[in-house]
Amino acid sequence: MAFTLRQLQFFIAAAEAGSVSGAAKALSISQSSVTEAIQALEGDLGVVLFDRQPRGLLITHKGSAFLRHARQILADVSAARTAFRDEAEEVAGRLSLGVTSLVAGYVLSDILQRFRRAFPRIELNVIEDTGDYLQHLLIGGELDVAVMLTSSVRDRMALHVETLVVSPYRLWLPLGDPLAQQEAIALEELSGRPMIQLMVDEIEESMKRLTAALPVKPEIAFRTRSVEAVRSLVATGAGLAILPSLVYRPWSLEGDRIDIRDVSGDLPSVQVGLAWRKGAPLGPVARNFVRAAQGAVPER
Repeated sequence: MAFTLRQLQFFIAAAEAGSVSGAAKALSISQSSVTEAIQALEGDLGVVLFDRQPRGLLITHKGSAFLRHARQILADVSAARTAFRDEAEEVAGRLSLGVTSLVAGYVLSDILQRFRRAFPRIELNVIEDTGDYLQHLLIGGELDVAVMLTSSVRDRMALHVETLVVSPYRLWLPLGDPLAQQEAIALEELSGRPMIQLMVDEIEESMKRLTAALPVKPEIAFRTRSVEAVRSLVATGAGLAILPSLVYRPWSLEGDRIDIRDVSGDLPSVQVGLAWRKGAPLGPVARNFVRAAQGAVPER
């Protein structure tokens, strides 16, 4: 019996929530429905997708690989449903799009895939730069739309902002770290522990604010602009990291496992979305891009 789209939706929700209860809450369904869907999916595929733990679910290596396929399948189905809407294939034009580096690596591809399938004749001009510079280009009319961290947009009087994803900060730690025995870790417990710091967009400043009040400051063992470097360093025990769950993946490039835990306390969140200039109506191409983005980005 072939798996269903509903089973894929429940599997993705469980993988992103890290628990059956979290997936059930996000989907507004019973926990038994999620459990049954995952069990049926595992039976159909013939693989174990999750390791069941007392505190939740840990996605397996094969489960992580299938997660990419599941997201792609749902994206393809969504694109198929909208392929002929408003005769989109006949729309032509040009879109000047801005994107920040963190968003380019983890959000933009899903949006562009959906947009290009629906509007293949649109010519895209994409600029990757800092959030401040993209805001300057938007206000000056040099960009139509930007996909960026909307939590860092400063000039709300000049720019319209629509947030698509709210991603909380969580603690990344290597498999077997003593802190992994807890469901939530207090910031004070990180005092004196080596930390890996990601120096991208607003992440660095957020971490400075988080650790400023700690009696013993964490040791910054490594600073990098590469999320993959953070993954490898955390997985091999070089340090811990506090990053948005948006960029979390359970495996490093070398195949080492990375755990993730909630951090208790008043932590900020990263907001990802769209920005465009106020006072000037969006053209038809930009409007279509906004609609594509609204339907393409999953909650993380």
